[in-house]
Order: sequence, then structure tokens, then C-alpha cells
Amino acid sequence: MSEVCIKLVALEVALILPLMIYFRNPYFLKDLRYTFLTIYVGIRLSRIKKKFYSILDRFLDKVAEHPHKKFIVYEESSYTYSQADRESNKVARALLTHAHLKEGDTVALFLGNEPWFVWIWLALSKLGCTASFLNVNIRSKSLLHCFSCCEAKVLIAGADLQGAIEEVLPTLKQQGIRVFILREHCHVDGIESLSDKIQMESDEPLSRQLRASINIKSPAVYIYTSGTTGLPKAAVINHERVWMPAFALTFAGVRSDDIVYIYLPLYHTAGFLMGLCGAIERGSTVVLRSKFSASNFWNDCRKYNVTVIQYIGEVMRYLCNTPKRDNDKDHKVRLAIGNGIREDTWVEFLERFGNICIRECYGATEGNVGFINYGGKVGAMGREHFLYKMACKYALIRFDTEKEEPVRDSRGFCIEVPRGETGLLVAKIGKRTPFSGYAKDKQQTDKKKLRDVFEKGDMYFNSGDLLKIDDEGFIFFQDRIGDTFRWKGENVATTEVADHLLTVDFIEEANVYGVKVPGHEGRIGMAALKLKENMDFDGKAFYQHVKNYLPSYARPRFVRIQDALVVTSTFKQMKAKLAEEGFNPALIKDPLFYLEDNKGYIPMTQEIFNCIEQGRLRL
Repeated sequence: MSEVCIKLVALEVALILPLMIYFRNPYFLKDLRYTFLTIYVGIRLSRIKKKFYSILDRFLDKVAEHPHKKFIVYEESSYTYSQADRESNKVARALLTHAHLKEGDTVALFLGNEPWFVWIWLALSKLGCTASFLNVNIRSKSLLHCFSCCEAKVLIAGADLQGAIEEVLPTLKQQGIRVFILREHCHVDGIESLSDKIQMESDEPLSRQLRASINIKSPAVYIYTSGTTGLPKAAVINHERVWMPAFALTFAGVRSDDIVYIYLPLYHTAGFLMGLCGAIERGSTVVLRSKFSASNFWNDCRKYNVTVIQYIGEVMRYLCNTPKRDNDKDHKVRLAIGNGIREDTWVEFLERFGNICIRECYGATEGNVGFINYGGKVGAMGREHFLYKMACKYALIRFDTEKEEPVRDSRGFCIEVPRGETGLLVAKIGKRTPFSGYAKDKQQTDKKKLRDVFEKGDMYFNSGDLLKIDDEGFIFFQDRIGDTFRWKGENVATTEVADHLLTVDFIEEANVYGVKVPGHEGRIGMAALKLKENMDFDGKAFYQHVKNYLPSYARPRFVRIQDALVVTSTFKQMKAKLAEEGFNPALIKDPLFYLEDNKGYIPMTQEIFNCIEQGRLRL
């Protein structure tokens, strides 16, 4: 064969081979990019572990790298990386002087989305302290429980939450807790003002010796998760664990010149670890909003030139439900990262708001496994990759939804499901994929561990989620197991809600579960109740109780009155059948009630049901 022929053959192979690879695997280039990113992040993590490097260190490096770049934009104010550094120095000095904090102490932060949240967290990190993020919606018993979980000796609250603090102040005073509020003056005995003290302090840098003993395994923050049972649990997030969700933005393709819009609560994983810490890792600018507003969402994006947005499935639906406008595609948003978007909403969102790259992802606050749909297949929340599976050994195992336990073979081991079949996600607990569990809750920590899964002595993290993997390796969320359902982007633990309902004087038994509603993601709360003998259901009194003790997303929207609550042979309440039956008065003969906004529980009618089913009544 002549040299010319050899060159022609080589050229043909060079041209045809990429096409053959593409037709065999249309996601080849995206897989290749993910491979390089995985190697890059792996090297970064190896260096971080070898020579301890925290997200605070990353922030300080970014301060040195571009001190005058905007870091936080909030309403009409903006703060550069340098300004944020100096503000946090002042907070740290005030807490050092007046709260007498020292390395290793835990401070509870009861605050919504505002710059103060960021300054205080940075300040606590500079002092070598652990921040415990309290959900601003919790009250009374739940608030005290969350506070005690982390053994904090200091509580810092936002000015707008003073009323909630005063409700539990007697208990806090009994326990010797120092309570500070972000006001310049406070005349309530037991609550000290903090803003005035911060203003008096120097903004000079603090000595690194203040946090000299902190290492990669030291707790960085506590983030509360409802999990599958009981009261909220404090997930222990150590400095190593902070990095993985922070790197999610790297995998999604976020750059240092991006402007990231964060309206999700900073006390949750998505807003704090993925959003704020991810932006710090990239050196990006953050536009912070106190809470989500569908009517102002795109106006904010245009006003602040936002290029990256975070979401939960409900948010995308809310945006799609807003009135259509001529300027719907007039924005600079190029990337959306989040979880929980339904396939139909995904398609509608792209058609209406333009060619935005959606990066659906998956992960649990306390979990040791996560996925990202870097391939872009609509409806999937992740994609398998051989490198990731080498680093994180996970599997989908057969699960008995009636017994609520994994199916085991004759040898006592779990059974991995084939592709296309739904299974429970479990991930091996090991050195590279640790599970830190929950603070002061060994029982709940142990419940999340599955032993002897594939061989004697192994241990896996039980995600509590049922997933499915298709023939192309894309991963799809199917459902949650146990007693938790998800509504309005929040996990609702049914046992906790039921405990609150049982304190109502006319209720003898309560079974809380989630029901599907047409056109809505997740499940909405419903309660089956057995009344005490010779007592009637008082809709107004019941509403007043749930309003006082439960956040809005956890309040049962429907109530079903039964003569007796059905239980299994092991005396466990039956939820699946009730959830399937739903709230249609044409099918259910038991008395049904509906929670009408700000009015109370009223009898459920066929007309109300039809309005909900047809989307004419928003929930």
C-alpha cells in the first residue's frame, strides 16, 4: 500500500471514528468532560485532605485574589470580597469579646437570608467555632429540640425573630444560654443586643491561631434534616463534607465570572453548601434574596445580570405558572442547577424561558452519595460514570414497600436490581465515603446504616430513596420510603406532625401521610384522625393548633375522620392505602375536611375537589 493510500485511510478513520463513537454513545463528549472534571476535583480533594484547607481558606484566597470584586448583592446594597472579610472580622471580634467564644464552641444561628448570615458564619469559622443553622420556621418544642441537639451555648437571632425567641426564653435562661439579637438595643431581660457591639469593633484580620486545632474532620456546620422519622436531626457536616456539594457548581459548569442567584434558605444544604460555598469555591458573585418570589424572579435576574440560578422542582413550576410576557426570554441566565423538576415542567420551562442548561442533581444533607445529570437528559437527576462508581460504591437494592425493609436472599444478603427496575439507593460507608450521622442521636444514626448488604461485615448508607437507572445509565428519582414526604421543597416527618396533632383535646389517634395532587410536585399533607368518644371535630380549634405549632408546609391540608385507624399485624399504621385513596369525597365515605387559606378547616365538597383537580384552586 502506498504512503498516500495509508494517509487517506488514516484520514478516513479519523473522520469516521468520532461519528461511530457518537452514534454508539451520543453522550461521549459529555462523559469525557465529566471524566476530566472528576480527575481534577479528585486531585483537589486529595490536596485539601493532605494539607487541611477549608472553605474559609478558599474565601480568604479569593479576597486576596480579587478584593474589589462583588461578593454579595442584597437588595440595593453590594459588598465586595474584601468588605465581607472586614465585616466578618468585626463580628468575630464582638463575639470573642462579649460571648467569650473559643475554638470548638458551637453557636446556633437563627436567621434568614441576609448578609448578616454570611458575616456571622465567616466570623464563627475564623474563631474555629461550629455554626448550627436553625430553620426560621420552627417554633417552641421543635426550636428547643434543635437547639439542644448541637449543645450550643450561644444563640444569635435575627431582629424579626425576637418573638419566637421570647416564647422559649425561660427555658434558654434556665439552661444558661447566652442569647444575642441583631439589634442596636434590646430591653428584654435575657436577650442582649449585638449590632451595636459589632459596630464598635476593629475590622483587622484575626490570628489563625484562634482556629489552629481545627482539622478536616472537625464539624464545620450542623444542618437540620427531618429525615424519615421524628423531630429534626442535626446532620454533622465536617470540613471535608462541605467540599463535595460546593464542587457541584464546578461539575455544573459555573465560572468565576458568573452571577449566582440564591433565594433558597441558607440554613439548608442547597442554599448554603451548594449555593454559597459553591460560589466561594468558584470565586463568583452571589445575588442574595430573602425568599423566593415568582413575580420578581425574572426582574431580579435582569436587574442584577444573573447568569446562574438554583431551583427546586416547585420553583420551576411556579415560574411556568406566572402570566406569559413578551420578555420571558430577555435575560442572561445560562445555567440552572437544582433538584426535583418534573419532566413536563422541564420541557415547558425551556420552551418558555429559552435555552438554559438545566443541571438536575441529587444528594442528601447527611448522605455520602450524590449524582448530577451532566448529560442533560430530560427527567433524569443523574448519570452513572465508572470513575465515580470506583470512588463511591453504591447500588440499587430490591425493597419491600409493604414491610418497609430490603429484600434479602437465602444467604441473608441484599439483592441488586437490574437496570430499569426500581430499587433503594444505598452507598458503602468507608474512608472515602464516610457517614458522620446526626449530633447526639446515635439511634437515628444507626437507623441510616444497613449492615451485611453484599458481604458479611460491610456497611452501607440507607438513602431512603427509591431510584431507577435506565439502559443509557441515567438515574431517575421514583419515590421516598418511610414516613417522610416532600412538599414545597421541604421534607415533612409525619411522626412529628402526628405528635403535635395528638395534643389536641378531641383527637385520640392520628395518622399523617402525603397525598399526590394533580399538577403539583411532591405530596401534600393529609391526616386521618380518630376522635375521642363523644367528641366532634372542631375545624377552627384544629386550625389554630396547627397554625401555632407547625410551619405552613407541614400543616395537613386535608383531614379524614375515621372510626378506627387501620394498622398492620405489627401495629404499624397503614399509610400507603390511605395515600392511594386520596381526598376525593365521591370515593371516600368518611367525613373529609379541607384547610381553606387563613380561615380554617371546612367540609370537603366535590366542587372543591374538582377545582383542585382542574388546577383552578392553588395549594
